[in-house]
Parts: sequence; structure tokens; C-alpha cells
Amino acid sequence: MDRYIVGQGEAKRAVAIALRNRWRRMQLDGVMREEVMPKNILMIGPTGVGKTEISRRLARLADAPFVKVEATKFTEVGYVGRDVEQIVRDLVEIPLTMMREKRREAVQAKAELAAEERVLDALVGDTASQSTRDAFRKKLRDGELADKEIELDLTDAGGGLPTFEVPGVPGAQMGMINLNDMLGKALGAERTKHRRLTVAESYDVLIVEESDKLLDEES
Repeated sequence: MDRYIVGQGEAKRAVAIALRNRWRRMQLDGVMREEVMPKNILMIGPTGVGKTEISRRLARLADAPFVKVEATKFTEVGYVGRDVEQIVRDLVEIPLTMMREKRREAVQAKAELAAEERVLDALVGDTASQSTRDAFRKKLRDGELADKEIELDLTDAGGGLPTFEVPGVPGAQMGMINLNDMLGKALGAERTKHRRLTVAESYDVLIVEESDKLLDEES
């Protein structure tokens, strides 16, 4: 913490010890784990003293989700509703996104090769000879075809299924529970959209799409 934040020594020490205790607890088994109790942290102070920055930096160091919420309007007893539940949804959705990005990085190399093959298919067709593909592959890697336009069938992120709301979880269609994705894959209703892009533009889109395919295969 000292490496990233100037001042607030007591606060940094307190949050560091709290995080260390949680880590220690994770390393223990059985009865010993119960002897190391994790504690939540409450930081109090005027605006601008570094509460948010300490929290954000701690989350980054621990590779944990961070959500900043203005909770003043939620302090009334018995207050419920979409805004309050959105806090919980964000806390669940952010780590899911973080984990998916990590897994995408793990399959990045394979996804890049698969994306390259799809670009080659769009350029020369999937029936072209190996020598033709190799010649175009060299041009592709040398950047000679970056501005050339190609046509691709890409997954339609909008989906074609109606939006549902989960009973007891208002607004679930907004993020945490993506029923369009779940039902679309289960029913084989994943739709594609024909798009025209330059080779350079297509790479990022194709790499994400191929990464997701590889992740689905591993699941």
C-alpha cells in the first residue's frame, strides 16, 4: 500500500492486516480456520482523505471486485427496490467479468490463430489451396491487407429471444442473469449477423468470439 498511496499510515496498516487475516484464514483447515475471524472494514473521514483510493487499491492488489455506491439514499429502514438490488448484482457481475477476462487471456493464442483462419476464409475461401492460404497469410501478418474489406457472419449480441424478468430478482435481465444467452445456447438459437469490416477491424471482434467459443468448449 505504501508503494501506491502517500500518507494515511494507520488506515493502510488496518486494511492490510484485515486482508492478511483473510488470506491466513484461507490457508487453514477445519477448527483452526474458525480461530482466525475475518473482519469487515469501516473507514470514516471527510471527503478527499483517501478512503475510496485505499479501497480501490486494496481491491486491485487482491484482484477483487470493486464497486463504488452512493448509499445515502438507501439508509431508510426497509428500503428495497431495483437500485438497492443493483448493488448486489454489480458485486456478482464484476467478478464474473473479471474471471471471464482472465480465462480469455489463457486462450488468447488459440483464439488469435482461429481468428486468422476465419479472416483467411473470408479472403480466399475455405476451398483455396494451402499455397494460396500461405501466401495470403504472409501478407496478412505483414499488414498488407489491413485495409481490405471482408464479409463475416458474426454472433448477434442482441439475440432474438424476448427478455424475461426473474421472479424475486427485479431487473435481472439487465445484467447478472442473462437469460437471452442462457436460453439461446440451450435451444441452439444463437443468431448471426452478416457484417462488412476491414481486416484490421475484424480481428478484435473475431478474437473475442473465438475466445468465447473456446471457453464454452471448456465449460
